[in-house]
Amino acid sequence: MTELLAAPAWWDLSTVAGRFTLCPVKTDRDLLLIHRWMNDPDVARYWDLPGPIERTAAHLAEQRAFTHSEPYLARLSGRPIGYWELYRAAEDRLAGYYPAQGDDLGVHLLIGESSLRGVGLGATLLTALCDAIQRESRCRIVAEPDERNVASVRAFLAAGFRATGTIQLPEKRATLVIRDLPTRDVQIRTDPA
Repeated sequence: MTELLAAPAWWDLSTVAGRFTLCPVKTDRDLLLIHRWMNDPDVARYWDLPGPIERTAAHLAEQRAFTHSEPYLARLSGRPIGYWELYRAAEDRLAGYYPAQGDDLGVHLLIGESSLRGVGLGATLLTALCDAIQRESRCRIVAEPDERNVASVRAFLAAGFRATGTIQLPEKRATLVIRDLPTRDVQIRTDPA
């Protein structure tokens, strides 16, 4: 799974909503846009990163400095629409709040463009990305959306995650969701081999 976060790690996926791409954040290119999203009241309520551009820059720098995390700019049919983070959950502080497995992959996301929120896009994009990840690397995928963010929790559940309970993080009370590995159909032979 380490290769999933190796820079430059690009995702280019076909979805019913259009071409969904994730590319590593480039601060000089993406900072102003991500800063605008972080200061949108609907985003700030759950991400808790509103404020001056220096605060957004510091968050991005911290994510880039971690060896277990990678920040991404999300685009739909070429249009920037959001900010995502993929991280190795067993190496993250989250591992102290649930029984982490060594190859668990965590995901954080926000749909930055308000016109695209509440229309089922989150579930569509999560499904496409998680399907691709789990085809490439047999790992569980975890997330911890703020329990007050009903739309986000609903998107994760629609994308094949299951709610496993509530955890209290320093900054929020979260719903822990896990997308287990898909089970493969087992064909049972009834004739002698």
